[in-house]
Amino acid sequence: MTRVPQQVGPCVVVAGGGTAGHIEPALALADAVMRLRPDARVVALGTERGLESRLVPARGYPLELIPPVPMPRKPTPDLLKLPMRVRAAVRDTRAVLERVGADVVVGFGGYVALPAYLAARGRVPIVVHEANAKAGLANKVGAKFAERVAAAVPDSGLTDAEIIGIPLRYSITSLDRAALRAQARAHFGLHPTAPTLLVFGGSQGARSINNAVSGAASAFAQAGIAVLHAHGPKNTVAVQSVPGAPPYVPVPYLERMDLAYAAADAVLCRSGAMTVAEVSAVGLPAVFVPLPHGNGEQALNASTVVSAGGGILVPDEQLTPEWISANVVPLVADRNRLAAMTTATLSTGHREADEVLARIVLEVVKK
Repeated sequence: MTRVPQQVGPCVVVAGGGTAGHIEPALALADAVMRLRPDARVVALGTERGLESRLVPARGYPLELIPPVPMPRKPTPDLLKLPMRVRAAVRDTRAVLERVGADVVVGFGGYVALPAYLAARGRVPIVVHEANAKAGLANKVGAKFAERVAAAVPDSGLTDAEIIGIPLRYSITSLDRAALRAQARAHFGLHPTAPTLLVFGGSQGARSINNAVSGAASAFAQAGIAVLHAHGPKNTVAVQSVPGAPPYVPVPYLERMDLAYAAADAVLCRSGAMTVAEVSAVGLPAVFVPLPHGNGEQALNASTVVSAGGGILVPDEQLTPEWISANVVPLVADRNRLAAMTTATLSTGHREADEVLARIVLEVVKK
């Protein structure tokens, strides 16, 4: 297969497909690399079925498709096919690395990263980044033969990882919430001065969050608090407006998270790694509601912010309209407490993680 002629700058291959939690840090790194080295090329690895097939081209980066290698969570007949699938994916990935002239592979975990690590081993330098509080299998494998290993938080399970935070979009890390507040509130039809709570449960929404927050709508109205509530495209939230009260604004999805963060005084949300990193970077006091299933990872993701005093953690099963009325309403109405929590959460944020990781990657390349 013909190798692409070598350009002046390095070719950085990022592997982080499947979910937004893997793709967004990879794209934030890509943007930072291009800011630091405009002569570089960044190529993304992905699969046809992952979100990267939409997100990567939209950000202007070439996407090379490889076969997915999902890891069965339980013993199934698919487990017997795994070695064959891994070999095929590694073979195809190795061909991509050769064709694009890869100088370094940067993996962010997930089923795209594993074949990338195995294909690059002994041929192309590897850098690993772990966003979650507990490292997954792919990154544990990649870390064994990586040049550098970075992680968002301590004790992720990757030995000697450099703690740098999570690379985030520049539109988030450079956000001036105060300067954008008036524009942001006008954009969503919110009250220009009322205390405002932002609510979201991930890209698809979260039914438990939707029910609990909308059930407390009258308490928010009586306290003079506005609510911007992203309920998910497949869900609906029915709330009756209260004459004279700040509006409760339900929306299916937030296309402009920067404006949503700027409009808000506090946020109630899940505690995925990316969400915690963004909320911390912009300094929003948070009420975190971890997913009620899994290995407890989401509670761990939020633990640093909560310990610092920048957030509150409530189990999903305890989130009720009554709990929100008793705890969230007085919090959002207390400007002094919100100011103290903002200071606390900013102390845990890593606005510069994208460029820190980009410099690590470029140091590994040395080109």
